[in-house]
Amino acid sequence: MSKIRSILLFSLLPLLMVACQTTPSSFHTNSNTNLYAQLGEEQGISEFVEDMINNLLVDKRTKPHFEEVNLDNFFEQLVAQFCELAGGPCQYGGSSMKDVHRDIPISGGQFNALVEALMQAMDDNNVPAGAQNQLLALLAPMHIDIVSP
Repeated sequence: MSKIRSILLFSLLPLLMVACQTTPSSFHTNSNTNLYAQLGEEQGISEFVEDMINNLLVDKRTKPHFEEVNLDNFFEQLVAQFCELAGGPCQYGGSSMKDVHRDIPISGGQFNALVEALMQAMDDNNVPAGAQNQLLALLAPMHIDIVSP
């Protein structure tokens, strides 16, 4: 990932979070069908999620958080969550991000490492930059429920 892209992403993250929090929920379900297609539908999402998880497992900032995680379940839930957010036919059936991360101390740096892992995985799978930005904008509001205060 280029340094300029990283700086841009992290400087825009708070703005994206505010924008997503004020966007009507209908935006997330009705107008994202094109995003689902741009992400490669469920197959494409599965491919970059698998690469993302592999990236998380080799990064010293994130690896400790996944040592006792059921990686198969994590993969399935993440694919379903991304698929649903992107307007696909999947339904995320997991717990809320707040519940999942309630007792897990996660720093801003660790969260940023997760975003980097996702962006690298999408780059490696040739996901168009616009689709990457759309997905990141949909995920940004979760920051408040994931990062420890």
